[in-house]
Order: sequence, then structure tokens, then C-alpha cells
Amino acid sequence: MSSLTSIQLTPSANLIVARRHDLKLIVTSATMDSTKFATFFGNVPTFTIPGRTFPVDIFFSKNSCDDYVDAAVKQALQIHLQPTEGDILIFMPGQEDIEVTCEVLADRLAEIDNAPQLSILPIYSQLPSDLQAKIFQRSPEGLRKCVVATNIAETSLTVDGIIYVVDSGYCKLKVYNPRIGMDALQIYPISQANANQRSGRAGRTGPGQAFRLYTERQYKDDLLPLTVPEIQRTNLANTVLLLKSLGVVDLLQFHFMDPPPQDNILNSLYQLWILGALDHTGGLTPLGRQMAEFPLDPPQCQMLIVSCQMECSAEVLIIVSMLSVPSIFYRPKGREEEADGVREKFQVPESDHLTYLNVYNQWKQNNYSSNWANEHFIHIKALRKVREVRQQLKDILVQQRLPVKSCGTNWDVVRKCICSAYFYQAARLKGIGEYVNLRTGMPCHLHPTSALYGLGTTPDYVVYHELVMTAKEYMQCATAVDGHWLAELGPMFFSVKETGRSGREKKRQAAEHLQEMEAQMQKAQKQMEEQKLQAAQREEAMMPKQEILTPGATPRRTPARIGL
Repeated sequence: MSSLTSIQLTPSANLIVARRHDLKLIVTSATMDSTKFATFFGNVPTFTIPGRTFPVDIFFSKNSCDDYVDAAVKQALQIHLQPTEGDILIFMPGQEDIEVTCEVLADRLAEIDNAPQLSILPIYSQLPSDLQAKIFQRSPEGLRKCVVATNIAETSLTVDGIIYVVDSGYCKLKVYNPRIGMDALQIYPISQANANQRSGRAGRTGPGQAFRLYTERQYKDDLLPLTVPEIQRTNLANTVLLLKSLGVVDLLQFHFMDPPPQDNILNSLYQLWILGALDHTGGLTPLGRQMAEFPLDPPQCQMLIVSCQMECSAEVLIIVSMLSVPSIFYRPKGREEEADGVREKFQVPESDHLTYLNVYNQWKQNNYSSNWANEHFIHIKALRKVREVRQQLKDILVQQRLPVKSCGTNWDVVRKCICSAYFYQAARLKGIGEYVNLRTGMPCHLHPTSALYGLGTTPDYVVYHELVMTAKEYMQCATAVDGHWLAELGPMFFSVKETGRSGREKKRQAAEHLQEMEAQMQKAQKQMEEQKLQAAQREEAMMPKQEILTPGATPRRTPARIGL
């Protein structure tokens, strides 16, 4: 278990560990702060298991480099042209940097006369599994291997034969901004713990050398000791729902190991209230209790439950499963246009969600063939994972006695069901291809790979799965919706403006809603006061009664009977 996952799990884990004395919880990680974990769980014992490591010489850069790709290529060539043995591992932030590094490295090597051969192998999550497996194959005698990887090669996998590590000092992190509801996937400097872990990769099979493309002063002064915990930079709606279902009342006073920003918790509570999982007083509703049974994000739980009422749960089950795995499409280098052409065949003009549904149905019609997936530039492992997730979710639906029905070819019902879960993430068309979020006014753009991108007519209203900041603010997985659906499903945000109609009725509805909220709040406060009073009475009843003895009087301990 990685340190980030552990921190995400600790609130509920600590509750369970406190109740269950027969349960052993073992938390393992290569980079976490073990002292902090031990203190959080009540000064529990820690065990340090030394790995099989060899000495590693660490070399810092004399000056800070502006272009880490160019610096990494120069360092790799310098190592390769020396008459020494051993493979090279270069750490880069993401896929784009890896592809550029591989290309530049191959070009520079071709320019050098009589240069020894170098096998350049990239590895990142979007790479097909057969190409990922190449980095583990032993290279022929006399051929050096150079692996260019993301931070997946820090802890998740070990490549034999690595003697030299080149560390760019950067990684990609996803940071959630609760005020605008956007994830920013951007490049950040690594932490000191990451740097040490990367350097350690050079000493797995023998003594090695680590070349850091940043100065020693930058390492000591600029890098954080540990990576910012995931719980402090992610959307917490799922965690908040879990804690509510476990009976935690006041989340702002809850004892987290690394307390997340208050804005983040309040935003998650607001999001759950919008979806109907929480009532006006912050208590869990019957719908919220039902949503807590699914291991999904709250909007997807809502979509699945509503689909059973709209009788399209079979289709929504596939869409939700597709959203639970990383991207299923890949674009191999040199064949991008061919891959895009194949992808266009699957696209449903109104929706990216329906495009995913179409892909799964086509794969099902082809008997779940792996050859078919490879021909259509689709990750077969991702599709198999989707099938597993779908089966697990179907079992939960059956367990909850929710019907699994298909709507056939009436996919407008599916779009309306998607709108019921994502109406608060709706955007309106502003210019050519540019949208603005209806609630926050945040500019949004359709991604070039979206089914809605490049159509002759652009829909006026769309809802999206998430907003991710990369080069621009891109909407991931968008679906065109009708403006009337937004008014029907999200009345707290949207209403249809009718000409000649006064705003009296609207004001009256708002006043009624406010009165209802105030009544619920007063009722909840009375209940809380009653509960406090009952708890105080119970404590008083459980206290041992003290007997007052009079001086000189002997308490009678035995019955006054003759012979005793």
C-alpha cells in the first residue's frame, strides 16, 4: 500500500481499529513518515525492513538547468559513451516529456560517429501492455538499455540491471481546487522522499550512480521533505459520504492525520446536499445511505440509482464502469492519424459517455475479442477491467433489490440520467468551441478527442464528468443536454425564464424553501439537545453510588440470627 493511499484510508481505518481489538492493521510504504503513522494509531510499533541495496553515489548539478529534457539527454549520452556496463533509468514527469526525450536521444545518438547502440524504451500508463513488457526483457550482450519512465518506476516496479539513474526532479500531480471544482494536472517539483527513492533504484543489482539535474541547495531548501498527502489535494465527496455513513456528525472537528483544507470538506458536503445524499441539517438521507453502498464517486452512485427508476440501468452500468478505469484508447507514436480515424468510427455525436457505451457493446458483439481491441487501438486490459467492475456493480444492484433493465436504442433517456447526476457541472456555449460553467463562470473547452469536438453544430448546453487543467481547462467526458432538463433536475440552480411571467412565484418558492430549511434545522437542534441530555443522564446513572457512614456505627454485614 502506498503512503498516499494509506493517508486516504486512515479516518475510517482508525475508527475500525479503535472498535476491533482482534483486528491487525499493517500499513506498508517505501516513502511514508512512519513516526507520524505510529503516533496517529496510538504509538504502535514500527518495523523497518532494510531492502537489498548497494551503495549509490549521488551527483548534483552544479547549476540549475532550464530545460530538464535537454539536460537529461546530455547526461544519458555522457554515461552511454563511457566504456562501462549497466543500464540507464531516466525519470520524466509525463508522457509528452518521455516521447520527446526518446526522440531527441535517438537523434543525437545518430549524429555521433561510431557510437555504440542504445536500446531506448519508454514506459508510461497509456502505453499498451506488450510495449510496457519490453523494459523487463534482458537486452542482448553488449547492448545497453535506457528506460525513460514516469514516477511509476519509483516504487511500483523494479527493472533489473539499472546502474545509472538520471532524475529530472519533476513529477505530475493532480491538485483539486474546491472553489471552481477543477483538477489541475500539472508538473511540480518532487519531494526529498521521492528523490531518495529514485536514487535508490540505482543500487538494486549492484553499486550505482544517481545524477540529479538540480543543485544540492535546491534539494535542501526548495524540495518538501514529503509529498503533499493525497487527502489534501483531492475531491473528498466519497470520503465525506463514507464518514457520514459511519456515524461521524461534525466532520470539521474530526481527527484526521493530515487535515484537508476546510473549503474542501465544505464543498464536498455541499455537493452531497445538491445530489440529495444529505438533508438540510447535514444528516444522511435514505438515498445517501443507498449511495454509500457503492464503491464509486457520489455522482456516479446517483446516476446508477436514478437509472433504475428511468429503466436504463443496463446502459448506465456500462458507462459508470467505463468511467472507473483509465482511458481505454491509445495513440501509438507514428500512427496517431490512423488511431484517431478508428476512434471516430465509435463516436456518438451527442455524447462521450454514449461513445464509451458504444465501444463496450461493439466489443461484446465481437465476443470480447482481444484481437478486435488491438486492431481498434483499445487497451484490452482496461476493457477486461471494465467487465469485472460492471459485474461487481451489478451484484450490488441485485443485493440492493434494484432492477437491471435496458432502454434499447432510446439513448436520450441515458443522456437525461447522466444530466441528473452532473447538472451542477453544466456549461453553456459562449463562443466558437468555448463554454462557460453555468455556476462558477469558469471557462471550459471541449477536448480535441471529444465526440462533440469539430461537429458542424455545437450543442448549447453540456454536462461533463470532470474539469481538468492541462494546456487549457478541458472538460473530460462531456454530454449534450437539453436546457429544460437542467431546470427540471437542478431546480436549486436553474429555472426556465418565461416571457410575461412575474418573479412573484419564484420568490414565493424561495421563501417556502427557506422556511422548510429553518424548520428542519430547529428540529435537528432539538434532537441534538435531547441526545445530549440523554447521554448526561446515562453517565449519571452509570456512576457508582457512594454510601455515607456515620462515625462509630458498625455496618451490619450478616443477618442477626442465633448461631451466626
